[in-house]
Amino acid sequence: MARENVSTKEQVLVEATRLFHARGFGGTSLNDLLAAAGIKKGSLYFHFPSKRDLALSVLERARSQFMEFLDEALLGSTPEEKLHHFLDSALAMHERMGFVGGCLWGNTALEMGDSDEGFVGFVAQVFDEWTQRIEAVIADGQAAGQFRTDLPARQLASHVVAAIEGGIMQSRLRKDKKPMTVCIDAIKTLLRADASSVAR
Repeated sequence: MARENVSTKEQVLVEATRLFHARGFGGTSLNDLLAAAGIKKGSLYFHFPSKRDLALSVLERARSQFMEFLDEALLGSTPEEKLHHFLDSALAMHERMGFVGGCLWGNTALEMGDSDEGFVGFVAQVFDEWTQRIEAVIADGQAAGQFRTDLPARQLASHVVAAIEGGIMQSRLRKDKKPMTVCIDAIKTLLRADASSVAR
């Protein structure tokens, strides 16, 4: 019985993640969730007392998966290789998705940013963790002479995250990898150690 309950809970989380990602929290109805998971209302409420509880569980699960993605994507023998591998991995992931759904974190920030402090705090923390990981790689790259040093690592990391989010949004809109590719190429150029001297 316990195994069945765990399986049902995971099934709900998987389907809810897919629906929330594609339609948003507000655009996904209770009936949508029940139909997708193939369960009754009582089974849903057994695991999640409310739609909001389910949404927060989806975000927690997605956060763990995203941090695992960062661990796998930020790999390389040098800081520059690590960052480039992350950028290329992000593009490959969204290309596999057909540029459908966009970024769950960006989507949630836009949808819930003005209406639910619980969601705001959670998503802000994810963005902070993401930025901190990029910052650490950039700082290592600055120390190694691979990245520009005229701007703080934190500022550059914040720009990387913001640019990636913008590229994802535009590629989602156009269903084309070109906008995201252009953003990634610009990030790589911006971070180069000689970028500040070129700019002058």
